[in-house]
Amino acid sequence: MRTPIIRGGAALAAVGLTLLAAPAPATAAPTPSPGATPVTRAGTSFLTATGITAGQPVRVDASTGDFLYWSFPASAGQRHEISATVSLPKARTGASTWTVEVFDGLRRRQACTAGAQTPTVAASAGSVALGCTLRQVRSWAEPWSADPLPGTYYIRLSVTDLPEADLGQPVDVELLLAADGEGSRDDGELKAPLVPNTRAGAVLTGDPAAAPAEADDDWFDGDWLPALGSRWAWSTVGGALAAIAGVVGFALTRRPRRP
Repeated sequence: MRTPIIRGGAALAAVGLTLLAAPAPATAAPTPSPGATPVTRAGTSFLTATGITAGQPVRVDASTGDFLYWSFPASAGQRHEISATVSLPKARTGASTWTVEVFDGLRRRQACTAGAQTPTVAASAGSVALGCTLRQVRSWAEPWSADPLPGTYYIRLSVTDLPEADLGQPVDVELLLAADGEGSRDDGELKAPLVPNTRAGAVLTGDPAAAPAEADDDWFDGDWLPALGSRWAWSTVGGALAAIAGVVGFALTRRPRRP
């Protein structure tokens, strides 16, 4: 039995649309650590930021327009993911834009590689979800670069755009920090020395014994003669040649005596 071959362009297009319409696998959302104590407060500046750890849930009651700050420690090789949900009040007059930002210990803003960092929701929305996935923390970086280094990082959650009439309304904030410590992918590990040691020496366990001095039986071994290429040899030869040249020149230039 011969297998039928599809030759129609419409059938191929339908198959392509079906493949494009298939949903991509969703990324697993961060989950709280079992037994972690929830954090119920937030700071209002970098100096008063509330400390949190990875896997510790945060649940805070705040007001629209507040700046909420948290801090967390970061080690080399870790990748951090921040997810936040803000429950909005129903009585609102317009759309609002929220943002989650991350700063390092020098107050430099760190870029997010994924996540809805600055979403805008309509007035009818009941909540807004924010997210930020940071770059991997490096163990070293150039002084001029803004690469993430180990230390304390700060999270700031705030609203950037909303009608003035909606300021001060109560909101509920839920935030969770996740850390993936798979090891450094930027620095790597050195498996072998860059320049192998080709002149390895022996390890001495004690002081080496001094070799006995040999008796000097033959004193006429030529050591008293100057070396051929030494300064003294060339000076002697040059002086002799100068003396001979002087005698010859005098003999050629003197006047003959009359008898």
